Parts: sequence; structure tokens; C-alpha cells
Amino acid sequence: MKPLLLRGGRVIDPSRDLDDTADLLIQDGQVKAVGRGLGLPNGGEAMDVTGLVVAPGLVDVHTHLREPGQEDRETIASGAAAAAAGGFTAVCAMPNTDPPIDNQSAVGFVVKQGAAAAGARVYPIGAVSLGQKGEHLAEFGELVGAGAVAVSDDGRPVASGHLMRTALEYARTFGIPVADHCEEPSLAAGGVMHEGLVATRLGLKGIPAAAEEIMVARDILLAGHTGGHVHLCHMSTRGSVELIRRAKDRHLPVTAEACPHHFALTHDACEGYNTNAKMNPPLREREDVEAIRAGLKDGTIDAIATDHAPHHYDAKEREFDDAPFGIVGLETALGLGLTVLVEGGVLPLAQLIARMSTVPARTFGLTGGSLAPGRPADVLVFDPSAAWTVDPRRFRSKSRNTPFAGWELKGRVVRTIVGGRTVFHSGSGEGGVVRP
Repeated sequence: MKPLLLRGGRVIDPSRDLDDTADLLIQDGQVKAVGRGLGLPNGGEAMDVTGLVVAPGLVDVHTHLREPGQEDRETIASGAAAAAAGGFTAVCAMPNTDPPIDNQSAVGFVVKQGAAAAGARVYPIGAVSLGQKGEHLAEFGELVGAGAVAVSDDGRPVASGHLMRTALEYARTFGIPVADHCEEPSLAAGGVMHEGLVATRLGLKGIPAAAEEIMVARDILLAGHTGGHVHLCHMSTRGSVELIRRAKDRHLPVTAEACPHHFALTHDACEGYNTNAKMNPPLREREDVEAIRAGLKDGTIDAIATDHAPHHYDAKEREFDDAPFGIVGLETALGLGLTVLVEGGVLPLAQLIARMSTVPARTFGLTGGSLAPGRPADVLVFDPSAAWTVDPRRFRSKSRNTPFAGWELKGRVVRTIVGGRTVFHSGSGEGGVVRP
């Protein structure tokens, strides 16, 4: 890798409260220097990034890459390429594959495939329970030893309070979070969208906000009881935000994430039985959207995660009741954050970068999230003012299931760099993807 000098950009590094016009020099896979008037080493490449933003690469702590077992929807390689195209330099792969990632060999497979993909870094998350059946704990020590950075049964909740308590106690000894899909199963059973006026009008069974909030409250209580770090996945309700806010006032080991679809859409998007707006937790009401935005602003919600959930076209073409939950999100997350939150006056740009990079990296103990000299050069260059229209046919993901088709968004990724190596460039290769 030859040295790369990014010259004259707006450098935003929330890890050091830096937001200034500067040069950034990348050498030997690391950030070598940040400052004005930096020289270019012999044999290096210079890129004029005047008018562009240079920031730590985005970090997604909640991605479904589907491999092994569901490669028709996504593979680790295609997901890592989609992530790079979306400005992500690291993603955490959820374990609800077929078979689940519940043992050290399965974790090792994800690590190996992620390295071979040579896109965004891929960090495995191991299952909480064997087979994700919610009965017996997986061997956390083996999972962590093989490379897992957290444990989760996402796709389904850890329904047993006893198992969740034990998981938090056990995970604490390894210094990893337990990421939980907060849903009380008996309340949510059979539901396909938010329980409210739209569901009533469409004749669909709803999932009440209380189904999420009951489990959020339980997990917060167990985190306080055990001292284990619980990470609350894809928060969607105003009640959940308030519960988390109270937990943080008490300094409990609780972190939380929200997804772009939950700060950008309401349950009105399900009108017309739009299966691309079917997700779990479901899209909620306007007051919930406002609460999620407020939680991101004041830090109640730590991170923005995509919950990227690819599905084959045929699956989403079924009737609403039968269609699967979930949407793809890696290639629209930055644009939605810039358009809805920054352009909408909810967050300043530096805070958006913090929520999508610095804080999630810190929360899960991952490489990235900082442009400090000596740190690995995981870097994003983007044009914050460039407008583009979401066209699913151009996605690098193998799947196209998005409710944002046709939306005009701000913010175009120009270059994504992982460990000093360019893995995406808007002006090169097949759709900008740089092949190893």
C-alpha cells in the first residue's frame, strides 16, 4: 500500500473533538498524521478532498449477512462490499444464520470469510444460546476465543429471565455485551406491524409498544443486578427511550441502538400493504419517531445501527401476513442520517459521525472510530451536499428490499479505506467496488 494524502478536507474526528480543515496522511495502514500543509512521501498518492468530509469509517454493530445457509439473500462477501459502498469500514455479523453461529468453528468461518471478502471488516457476534433456542447457553469463552465481539440471539428475544441473567453474568467475565432483541413473545405473537390505527384500518394484527418496553425494563433491571453490559437492539418506542434514559441517569451498564428506518418512517409506510415497510420491531407512530430522534440527540441512544436484513425478492412479494420482516440498510444509512437528522436539524454532522462510528466502535470494543495518529486507517471520505436517488437496482447487496426506493438523499460516499487499503471508490471498478 503506497502512502495516501487526503488534502484539504473537513476532517471530523469525534474521538478527539476535531472538526477542522486539514490534511490526513495514511501510511503503512495507519493514520500517520493530521494537520495542515502535510508533505507527500515519495511514491505516494495525493487526493484533493476540498469540499469533502474526511471521517472515521462508519461502524455497524447490527448486520445480518446470512452466511452460512442463506446465500441467496446475502453472502459475507456481498455484504462486506455493500458495507464499503455505504461508507462502513466495520460491521458486526448477527448469528441467526443456518446453522446459527453458536460454536467456535462457526465463528472462525465468519472470520475467515470476512478476511477473504476484503471489504469492510467483519466481526462475528455469537449466539447466546445453543441453536438460538433459548434453552442452554452457548460456550461464551470459545466464541470469544474464536473472535466473537458480543453475543446475541437477535431475530428472537432471550425470553427466559433466568437465561438472560446467566448470560449477563457470564458475558461480564469476558468483557463483552449481550445484545438483546427486546420483545415479549406472548404479546407480540402473530403481530405483523405496529398495533395502532393503521393496523386496524388494514385488518392486520399489531405488535404493541408494550411488547418491546417490557423486555427493555427487564433487561435494564438484570443489567443493574448483574453488572453485565446489556445492549438493547433497534429501539422503536418512546417508552423504551424513557426507560433507557432513566437507566443512564443511574449509571447502569446499558447501551442502545436505533435504526434509520425508525427515525425516518412511521407505520403509515405500511399503507397499501407495503411489505418493504414490514420489519421487527415495527415502524411506530410519529411520537415514537420524535422520541428516537431526541434520544439520539441527547445520547440516551448511543448508536445508529442498520439492522441490515436482506431477503429475496420473491419472499417480499407475498401477502403482508406471510412476508418476512426486515429491510436492507447498509447503502442508505449515511444518506438517511444526513438527510433526516443533519439536514432536518436534529443532529450536527459531527454528532452523526459519532453515533455511526466513534460510539459504536467504543461500545463493542472494535477497531475504528478514530483518526488519531497511530490508529488503523479506517477512513471515510464523502460529499455531504451531493444529492442522489435511491435505486435498489444499483445496490451492491444481493437483495433489494427497501422502503426508500425513489427517495432523494444527501451524502455520496467517495472513498472507503480499511487499514489503509481502498475498498470502495466512487470512480473505480465495478460499481465503485475495488477488488483485491
